[in-house]
Amino acid sequence: MGEHEDREAQRRKRMRSIAIALALGAMVLLFYIATLVRLGGNVLNRPM
Repeated sequence: MGEHEDREAQRRKRMRSIAIALALGAMVLLFYIATLVRLGGNVLNRPM
């Protein structure tokens, strides 16, 4: 019984970690898109 519970706990922990990573990635993507929209389409056409 103990080994099965350990395996189940590891599986839940891994799924939670994956969910957190996906949520963080979605937030980064959202901020990136919001920044591009806010700066406008000509952000790459600026003088260096």
